[in-house]
Amino acid sequence: MRPSQRPADRLRAITLETGVNRYAEGSCLVSFGHTKVLVTASVDEGVPGFLRGKGLGWVTAEYGMLPRATHTRGRREAAQGKQSGRTQEIQRLIGRSMRAVVDMKALGERQISIDCDVIQADGGTRTAAITGAWVALRLATRYLLTEGVLQKDPILDQVAAVSCGVFEGVPVLDLDYEEDSNAEADANFVLTGAGDIVEIQATGEKRGFTRAEFESLFDLARAGIAELIELQKAAVA
Repeated sequence: MRPSQRPADRLRAITLETGVNRYAEGSCLVSFGHTKVLVTASVDEGVPGFLRGKGLGWVTAEYGMLPRATHTRGRREAAQGKQSGRTQEIQRLIGRSMRAVVDMKALGERQISIDCDVIQADGGTRTAAITGAWVALRLATRYLLTEGVLQKDPILDQVAAVSCGVFEGVPVLDLDYEEDSNAEADANFVLTGAGDIVEIQATGEKRGFTRAEFESLFDLARAGIAELIELQKAAVA
């Protein structure tokens, strides 16, 4: 039995609260159970140097955990003078996930910066961030369309993410921290609304895992992400 008493195929309680930042063009407070991430999407005219003059836009992301997001207080990475490898990996993943569903030509020479700040962590912070980031991105691009800045919608599809793992020999959906820290294998799945794969990160923790187990995890992820896609639609409706 899972520590949370959830069935193997059930997500945690998910909420996507929009309009939580009055200044950002798009914002979302996403909760996966006790994991909470504040996401904002900010629009800047102009693009990085490597894109100037090409008529293409850019979407990038930053990710961080607030000092008391976990059981003990951590130091701010800014105070340490550099980001951890984990932070860099996660923010690159978020950026790749958003760019996979954006028409950069339709965006024009402007950048949308996605900021994901973990308020409280209980497993699955990167997947929660990706799911909330799409909501903030959708709201930001809708703002640009409403204001007449954009003539064509740059959003090609939705994208969402969820974690799965093998816990006590059973494939389960949406790991919380207790499960994640004791899983025999875990994976993060990023899929589009059409079901296309953007990225899969899968690791054997205490042992290798079989192809059959992986396929079970993939099936769980597809079903879970289908639920998240519907929640995203409702959030931006």
